[in-house]
Amino acid sequence: MNEATERTHSGFVAILGKPNVGKSTLLNQMLGVKVAPISPKPQTTRKSVRGIYTEGDRQIVFVDTPGLHKPADALGDYINRQVTEALADVDVVLWLVDLRHPPTPEDELVARTLEPLVGKKPVLLVGNKADAAKYPDEALEAYAALLPGAEVRKISALSERDVAALRAELLALLPEGPFFYPPGHAKSDQPIEDWIAETIREEVMKRLRQEIPYAVAVKVEEVAERDNGTLYAHAVLYVEREAHKPILIGKGGRMLKELGRAARKQLELFLNRPVFLDLEVKVYPNWRKDPEALRELGYE
Repeated sequence: MNEATERTHSGFVAILGKPNVGKSTLLNQMLGVKVAPISPKPQTTRKSVRGIYTEGDRQIVFVDTPGLHKPADALGDYINRQVTEALADVDVVLWLVDLRHPPTPEDELVARTLEPLVGKKPVLLVGNKADAAKYPDEALEAYAALLPGAEVRKISALSERDVAALRAELLALLPEGPFFYPPGHAKSDQPIEDWIAETIREEVMKRLRQEIPYAVAVKVEEVAERDNGTLYAHAVLYVEREAHKPILIGKGGRMLKELGRAARKQLELFLNRPVFLDLEVKVYPNWRKDPEALRELGYE
């Protein structure tokens, strides 16, 4: 084998943007498999999620960051730290925006965060939801004015063709270097406990309204192999107030059973094996405002 065929290219690509612009959807589409939680509500993602895509002699490690926003509590500070830390060592940045709407103060915050990177590494301003926007070109122009020097693209994250073209461009931008993961590695490096917890929380976000889903944290206390091949997982859903507990459990335990059933189906599809979820609800007062509580619940 000659030297030319041994060369590999690899790098980290951060997907950045304000809450609910389609970052997790884009990541899942890039990988062809679901690794990040999705719901119609903003701030579904609380932790940076890594997705791994390998094609030939090139490997992208995507970093799906939580939505950058003005924090209201310790959890918000943690989420924003996840974003700034993700930017420290990436090779390419994708700033994803929603072309159905003009820029907001949160978009301006993202632009200010990215400004020091322009000219130092590739920064692509990617207008998403172009298929659903009334005036996509005008909206993209308004976003571009916030970050002069960014390269502008327009896509729909639900279009396989658009995503494939963007992925090919990213592969071409990668610097020469060794792979971070073996070619046959799974599409994500998330521990199984995190994957289970985020899948359960995604179902909470889908089903509960107003403030309650944002006040729920999920911690997986135990994962064990059963003799019959079933994966057993015991998870605790923490809420901030006693009044939230009966809402999350539901009449006769109906809501909790529905959450568990939906999460189990997702997990069984992903893991290709039977899963038994043992769910419990506890109260942890004001956990979002308490840095120590955040560490205990896995936000560190």
